Amino acid sequence: MLKCIRLFVFSSLCLQVCASAMAQADVAASSSHFVTPASPAAMRDLFRYDGETLPIVSAHRGGSAKGYPENCIATFEHTLGSTYSMLEIDPRLTKDGEVVVHHDATLERTTTGSGKLTDKTLAELKQLRLKDSDGNLTDYVMPTLDEVIEWARGKTILVLDQKDVPLELRIRKIREHKAESYVMLIVGSLKDALACYRDNPEVMMEFMVPDHERIAAMDASGIPWANVIAFVGHTPPTDKSLYQAIHDRGACCMIGTSRNLDKDFPVRFESNPSQLESEYRELLQRGADIIETDLPREVGKMLFKGSSIPEQMKSTVANP
Repeated sequence: MLKCIRLFVFSSLCLQVCASAMAQADVAASSSHFVTPASPAAMRDLFRYDGETLPIVSAHRGGSAKGYPENCIATFEHTLGSTYSMLEIDPRLTKDGEVVVHHDATLERTTTGSGKLTDKTLAELKQLRLKDSDGNLTDYVMPTLDEVIEWARGKTILVLDQKDVPLELRIRKIREHKAESYVMLIVGSLKDALACYRDNPEVMMEFMVPDHERIAAMDASGIPWANVIAFVGHTPPTDKSLYQAIHDRGACCMIGTSRNLDKDFPVRFESNPSQLESEYRELLQRGADIIETDLPREVGKMLFKGSSIPEQMKSTVANP
């Protein structure tokens, strides 16, 4: 069975996006898959483990593709046109203290600029154009974190990595936008997880839980497991007892495939798609609940194609 979460399909011909995002939006997609928790409690309930399948992937850097740069609003639209997906994105600080969304500390690989991002003002960065994953120039520009958070409202869940943006500033951005129901943070240490929970207990976190020792530390910390998605590793653990222990505490497990299965996806999908699909499904059978992938459209369709969305999952969602 599919978990009864707040998902619905909505025609992207009628997308309601803020004006700053509209120029970058890919409105050509035939449909969009929205994930719309109505409150912080609803988001925690969405990721509460109950043994049912959650038909959602996590798009690493938003899921770049030919013509669609990473960390770009048009790319996010492109991803949601194909699959239910969370969007993992990368905030960084500009020279003048603004927060933009960009992965690298330098500009050459994904923009027409050069040098360190932190040496540029927001106005300077907005003059640059983004490149896709093959280095092809596009008409898209680098979004600010504020723009992305407002765009995502009523559409999907954002997962903010840290990069060079302090924890306190990321929490403040969530609070300023009243975005606790659809923006979560990646935290790299138990110290940061505790600081986040004490600052704003409504904020969910993606937290590295690679072993039983980290589980014990979480148990002792006082942080509710309901506030956490447990990222168990980019090399998926083979120890099924780790997944079980996390599930016993009511949390979902996330694994990454960007450094392994995603690497040879195009070649392997062409030569032996059933074998490739079985390897992704084996991760779910092992105990993973969410796969973070560079290929959200391909992996989402492969794993969840033909999945029916129960009517009650649509009728309980308020329009964005």
